Amino acid sequence: MSEAVKMNRVLERRKQSNEWSIIKLFQFIFIEKKVFLFIIALLLGRAVILYNISPFALAFLATAWSTRQKRMMALVVLTFIGAVTFSVGQGTFVLLSSILFFIFTRFLHDRSHIKFIILFVFLSTVLTRIFLLSIVNEITIFDWMNIFIEGTLAIVLLLIFMQSFPLLAHKRYQPALKSEEIICLLILFASVLTGLIGWNIYGIALENVFSRYIVVAIAFVGGAAIGSTVGVVTGLVLSLANVLNVYEMSLLAFSGLLGGLLQEGKKHGASLGLLVGTVLIGVYGETTNLTVTLAESGVAILLFYATPTSWLHNVSKYIPGTNEYTFEERKYLQKIRDVTAQRVEQFSSVFAALSDSFIQSTEATDDKEHIQETDYFLSKVTEKSCQQCFMKKRCWQNNFNTTYSLMEDIKESLLVTDKLTPAQTNEFENYCVKAKKVIDIMDKEVDLLKVNKHLKKQVSESKKIVADQLQGVSDVMDSFAKEMMQERKRHEKQEIQIIRAMKQLDIQLEKLEIYQLEKGNVDISMSVVFYDYHGEGPKIIAPVITDILDETVVVIEEDISPFPNGVSFLTLGSAQRYQVETGFALAARGGGLISGDSHTMMELGKGKFAIAISDGMGNGLRAKEESRETLRLLEQILQSGISEQVAIKSINSILALRTTDEVFATLDLAIINLHNATLRFLKIGSSPSFIKRGNEVIQLAGNNLPIGIIEHVELDTVSTTLKAGDVLVMMSDGLFDGPKHVVHNDIWLERKIREMETDEPQEIADLLLEEFVRGELGVIHDDITVVVAKITHQKPQWATFSVTAPKAT
Repeated sequence: MSEAVKMNRVLERRKQSNEWSIIKLFQFIFIEKKVFLFIIALLLGRAVILYNISPFALAFLATAWSTRQKRMMALVVLTFIGAVTFSVGQGTFVLLSSILFFIFTRFLHDRSHIKFIILFVFLSTVLTRIFLLSIVNEITIFDWMNIFIEGTLAIVLLLIFMQSFPLLAHKRYQPALKSEEIICLLILFASVLTGLIGWNIYGIALENVFSRYIVVAIAFVGGAAIGSTVGVVTGLVLSLANVLNVYEMSLLAFSGLLGGLLQEGKKHGASLGLLVGTVLIGVYGETTNLTVTLAESGVAILLFYATPTSWLHNVSKYIPGTNEYTFEERKYLQKIRDVTAQRVEQFSSVFAALSDSFIQSTEATDDKEHIQETDYFLSKVTEKSCQQCFMKKRCWQNNFNTTYSLMEDIKESLLVTDKLTPAQTNEFENYCVKAKKVIDIMDKEVDLLKVNKHLKKQVSESKKIVADQLQGVSDVMDSFAKEMMQERKRHEKQEIQIIRAMKQLDIQLEKLEIYQLEKGNVDISMSVVFYDYHGEGPKIIAPVITDILDETVVVIEEDISPFPNGVSFLTLGSAQRYQVETGFALAARGGGLISGDSHTMMELGKGKFAIAISDGMGNGLRAKEESRETLRLLEQILQSGISEQVAIKSINSILALRTTDEVFATLDLAIINLHNATLRFLKIGSSPSFIKRGNEVIQLAGNNLPIGIIEHVELDTVSTTLKAGDVLVMMSDGLFDGPKHVVHNDIWLERKIREMETDEPQEIADLLLEEFVRGELGVIHDDITVVVAKITHQKPQWATFSVTAPKAT
């Protein structure tokens, strides 16, 4: 990095630091020290609309009182001073209405009762105005109507100011502004501007200068829609204050619209919009002095240029639709995502730690534990045999090691073979005077020890199962946390190629996000403008991106705008290289309606396809329930992301522990990876499966016991790689073991599958079942389930094509 670049960065940081210091100083003086609030109080005190209606001052003071603002007396005094600068009558009205309102509030102990505050504001405004008008002359119908309007406007302004005051606070939790909050702020600022009416400098009206400054500034940061809205609201309030300036609303609205449309030109464009609006309205409107109007706009533009751009961008963070607002929203969402991912990782660590603790507690006993077990065993034996023996001192004090070794050998022999060898018996009888009694006691204690060791083994196996389940949950949560933390990666080369290709195809691309380009895991999202959508996503965009990335890409999700030239959203991802076609055939024992077999076929996400067959013990409804429950549990656990080994171990423990009855179920599970055609088999007590590859038939078998027989099951997996056109045939034992006239069932099935002239999965399943039933003369001895799957290359619906756009290097 050169010295000049380093110096520029240092100067930029100093500039940002100075601007931030100025902003902090501004916040301290105007917000924390209430100077801005004092200015508002002064101007709202002299704000009047329709010649004699003044609802602003009391609404402001009531809002300040309800929000517990400090220095209330100073606000009242400044409001009174501002009112006096307008007229003595205005000052009298503001003072009397304020006093009456605070008298009413003496009877209100809780400032959160908005209904009573609204009532007090209405009564204070109406009663004060009635009192002042009754002193001068008789009150007319027109006066009564104005009094009611003034009281109603005071209530409306009270509610608006209550929405606006918290937005002016120094510390505000949520930076985004809602549309109604923006309108409330605009009305507040417009009400403040009415207080400037009557203040002129060299013929230039201050309310016009500041209103146009606000409009051009908001149009610059918010765009045409916000700019025109600000112009309409501000102009409407100012025109009510001075009926002769009705044209001002048109000028402000049109200038806000033009300034927003020209905001791409930055400050120059927004200023040009204000000048053009001023000239057009000044020439064709009702203004009598174009020079003064242009001078007012010129002063507003000077103030606009004097405002630092960073301040304006800081304001744009609060206005929906701006880039800064979107950036702040993204930061906020990213922060929530990071916190959530961190919490998920913490939970994953907790589950992993719990799993480790269970694994550590199930490790094999070491020599020390073995010695403790022997000591406890011999203590129980000696308590019943040697405690009262007259040879106790000779055995356990003088010859402790010899006695301990002899009895330990007897214990191990009884544990292993349930009996002693003649040599051991003779040796112990020559050593112990009560050998027979001691051996009998040891035999009984060994039986208890065996039961205890069996229980310990069961507990250990259960702990291993729980440890596997906890580790599986930990892995799923850790994977989920990593997916949440997935950032948008930089792929500039591919971005340039895609953008150029879209331009060549005359497709208006608004936004392109490339998250992942890993083979088999492409993740791209884009915002595109279509006048009339005719499937350009899968027909044109996906084939072009497929050619650019050299990987088949398809449209996974699309959200098309119903309006012409609306923004549509497309999500593209990797297409699976292979697809699976399936078929199945079923038959219940004796031709019944309820089969004890169940089967399922499901997509597990991330390009995996699972096929499972379960055969419950026996036949009928009970067997059907067990096999269906096995597959239901398997489906839910696999779809949660837990590995198949942990899933099957969990199902095995559930079926083995949930009932005292003997409940067994076989499971034949095949998982096919649709990206590389790898096949993984887990066969739990199930029949072999077959793969038909042309004229060759491959048999796949497993040696695992059925689920539910033992509490801890060791799983052997069978893996192979399929090819396009391979046919996988899976079946329950009703078909594999069924043919009574066949000696070698596997050879018979291989021949039948090889001789099939069709490769359609459903036809193969139907023909196998029909062949079996015909061979058994229509007798079905057991439930039969056949599931056939054929794997083929997945061909995209639309062919790829290249565009003439040059590729990035």
